[in-house]
Order: sequence, then structure tokens, then C-alpha cells
Amino acid sequence: MSGLSIRDVSVSYGRRPVLAGLSLPDLAPGEVTVLAGPNAAGKSTLLRAIAGLAPARGQIALGGEDLARLSGQRRAALIGFMPQTLPSGASLVVLETVIAALRAGSGREETSPESRAMAVLSRLGIASLALDPLDQLSGGQRQMVSLAQAVVRDPRLLLLDEPTSALDLARQVRLLTEVRRIAAEGRVVLAVLHDLALAARWADRIAILHKGGLYSFGPPAEVVTPAMLAEVYGVSARIETCSRGHLMVQIDGEIAAPAL
Repeated sequence: MSGLSIRDVSVSYGRRPVLAGLSLPDLAPGEVTVLAGPNAAGKSTLLRAIAGLAPARGQIALGGEDLARLSGQRRAALIGFMPQTLPSGASLVVLETVIAALRAGSGREETSPESRAMAVLSRLGIASLALDPLDQLSGGQRQMVSLAQAVVRDPRLLLLDEPTSALDLARQVRLLTEVRRIAAEGRVVLAVLHDLALAARWADRIAILHKGGLYSFGPPAEVVTPAMLAEVYGVSARIETCSRGHLMVQIDGEIAAPAL
């Protein structure tokens, strides 16, 4: 199974360009790649373009298949997308929303959708929420349900847009541990994270987007540097390595306020 190819991708909203001819090295199955960068750099826009939710020029291919040429249903079967927006479902319970996500991309009647949905909820540690109304859950609980909806179809590509934003520390670790397991099963994972310490701990490679293009790409130790933090984020920082080899980012102060 080959990976995700992103070549010369451009996205504009009206007359405002968000991505301008963006290309990334191919993203391999089995790896977690994190998109990072300042606000309005185009990170969420790129995920939406890959998912077919934002009009884009250029070429995006998964396993050699040009995604632009696929039907919406075929794309939904290949891609699991966890958006920033937390799921809502009126009076639906959690299990019903995950079953609905399963059926949305299958194109056929599932033989045991309840069992499959429950297996995913159990894997994520939220089976106890199965019969709870979705709109009565906390933000963190709904974020875990959103991940369940994204992975229940067993996609080849998993797109995660700020998946830890509503989670406490323990649940961040649980979610990212599960994301690593999902990647290890042979899937391509592309996630937006603002927390560079989390990105450095859990990513195989990091892509820094800046001003609609690619600033740097590579292993965390090569990408998360004081020079990058100064130029892209406008902050003075030190990078330290803890006893287990993970990077720690120590922010000393602001150099210049970045444009909003």
C-alpha cells in the first residue's frame, strides 16, 4: 500500500490565497505526520482539501489513486476525517452516531454494524458512553466520539484536525497512543497539532506550514529548532532533550508579534 502524495496544491477563498503551490514529500503508511505552524498557515485547509471539502488545484493521490477523480462515497471509504468541529446529533446516542458514520462510507448494508461500532468504542476506552446522548457529553468525550466516527470504516488515510484540543492530559496520551497504533497497522496519519511538545513526542515527521507554503519538513529533532520558532512563530526558545530522548520546548519570550 503506497502513501499520500501532495503536489502543487493551491486553495483560495474568494481572492484570498490560503495555500499556494504546496507540495510535501510522500507520506508513508505506518507513520504519523504532524502539520504545525501559526494560525492561518493553511493547516486545516489542507486537511479539508484532501478530504474533498475545500476546492483545490493540484494533485492529491492516495495509493496512486487521484482523489479528485473518485466518487464522494469512494473517497469517504478511503479517508477518515476528524474535524475541529465537535460532533452533534440532536437526540442520537453515541452508538447511533458511530453506526451512521460507518454506513456513510460503506455503500452497502453492514451485517453487524452495532458490533463493529462497539468494538471501536471499546478500543478507544469509551464503550461506557455508547447509550449516552451525544449532546450531553463533555467536549473531551465528544472529541473521542469524533475519533471513533473517523476510524470505524477502517480507512487507509486518517486526517485529524486538532484532535487533542478538548482533552485533559491523560486523554491526550490515550488518543495519541491509539493514533500511533492505527498508523502501525499500515495507515497514513496526518494530524494538525498546535502543541509542538506533543508533536515532537508523537510524530514521525513534522511539516511546518508558513504563509501558505512549506517552511520545513522532517523528523522532529530537525524541524523543531530555535531558528524555526523565531522565524515562524516570533518567539525566543530553547530546545532541550529529556532522558528518554524526547524534545522539550522552553519558551523564553516573544520576539515580534505575529500577524493575526
